[in-house]
Amino acid sequence: MDNAASVLILGGTGQAGSDTAALLRRWHPALPLTIAGRDRARARRVADTLGNANAVTIDLGRPDLGLPPDGAYAAVVAALWDDRLHGLGFARDHGLPYLSISSGLLDIGPEVVAAAQPAHAAPILVASHFLAGVAVLAALHEARAFARVDSVRLGLVLDETDTGGPAGIADLERWTEVTSAGLIRADGVFRWLAAEDARTVVLASDGTGLDGQSIPILDVPSLGMATGAPDVRVDLAVGTSPGRRRGGLASIEIRIDLRGIDATGAPLDTHRHLLHPQGQRPLTALGVALGVERLIGLRGDPVPAGPYTPEALIEPAYAARRMTEVGAVFAG
Repeated sequence: MDNAASVLILGGTGQAGSDTAALLRRWHPALPLTIAGRDRARARRVADTLGNANAVTIDLGRPDLGLPPDGAYAAVVAALWDDRLHGLGFARDHGLPYLSISSGLLDIGPEVVAAAQPAHAAPILVASHFLAGVAVLAALHEARAFARVDSVRLGLVLDETDTGGPAGIADLERWTEVTSAGLIRADGVFRWLAAEDARTVVLASDGTGLDGQSIPILDVPSLGMATGAPDVRVDLAVGTSPGRRRGGLASIEIRIDLRGIDATGAPLDTHRHLLHPQGQRPLTALGVALGVERLIGLRGDPVPAGPYTPEALIEPAYAARRMTEVGAVFAG
């Protein structure tokens, strides 16, 4: 990575973007950052809190994003929904790694196609998973005890007051408008569930059952392909989290249920929770920061051009350690 080049964070003034920038700054004090937003004054305030960061105004309606022509960038991070994909085009035109978190399962086609074309001579990290891939990485970390995984089921508990800022809420609304169907892998086959069949109950860590449903999310194919499990399901419940039920802050939970066999061939069936008492923001930022770190060569081998998902680039054990560093807890 060019030492003078900065990480361009589109939507750097939002929750995901600003929290990612803060985490990258904590890990890599000398890493230059560019906070890009529609409001330059707000972007300047975020940049001033970071140090070694500058602020720019972006126009997502322009192919050049309205950026100064002399800017030098190490990567482009789309921490917002870019419906024209001008951020992706900018990364392609400048040969830069690109990371997105807002596309969702039903919107990733153009990103995958772009990454497969020789014109994009840099890696594209499609990280529109729950918490930008953290849930998948946590499940894979728990799966290390298995010689063979037969079933993976995640139960996600998101507090209704913690669905993100305006950009996050808009993403949820857009995905909901596209389909109410669920996506599962059953007996090795990825298939859609009608809305009425997708409904379920997600059990929180305090024993409370919340109404939820199977959701069409990238975590399902990522977990299926990474573990080889023929049965995979990811359910989401949005309601009152255990943290807020106790009178505290909105918390977030991921229940991880795994079934298979251990190294001796004996049946193994486990369930664990990944919890964060401060909700989704710290873990979403963590997922993005882990991806950026790999894409620009701050950890691991250089990443060749092509499409990637988080589990293809990030070691689950390293990710789990970083999860605990930001306040997450693995509990039985």
